[in-house]
Amino acid sequence: METPKFTGRNVPITEIAKATGKSQQFIRIGIQKRILQFGYALKQEGSSEYNYFCPDKKVWEETGYFKDMSNNDVV
Repeated sequence: METPKFTGRNVPITEIAKATGKSQQFIRIGIQKRILQFGYALKQEGSSEYNYFCPDKKVWEETGYFKDMSNNDVV
């Protein structure tokens, strides 16, 4: 299997949830608790909301999911 051409794209939580068949909340909590290793959850001081960063390479390494945005192919 060829390694995809990674761009560092931030894969949205909605996309990861759909690809894995898990809920968005499952993905968010898993990342927050560091159970899921393919993303980062950051909470700004004084806020109750998190921001998420899920680089395409880490998502692929952990789940096998990759979407090539240059031609909309899913690997």
